[in-house]
Amino acid sequence: MNKKTKIITICGSLKFKNKMMEMAIKLELEGNIVLTPIYPITDDNVYNKKEIIMLEKMHKEKINLSDAIFVVNVDGYIGESTKSEIEYAKEHNKEIIYLE
Repeated sequence: MNKKTKIITICGSLKFKNKMMEMAIKLELEGNIVLTPIYPITDDNVYNKKEIIMLEKMHKEKINLSDAIFVVNVDGYIGESTKSEIEYAKEHNKEIIYLE
């Protein structure tokens, strides 16, 4: 029996980007469509204020397209940006799935 395919947006601190990518692969292999944040190419990749605002806006648009968000909260850590994404998802009646 096939489960319904969900569109899921990955949320979490970019300090956990390897775990976020790992979970994106796992969720896709389970038959979901996964939307991810933009990951910096290098650790010293710096965005200006305008770019940061645009990336945050686009991430919220990904949440709008989604059925659910998957919060990568390693050791229970949830930063301020992720907290705001969770609140945004709640306001828009999205399912919220936590790693931990």
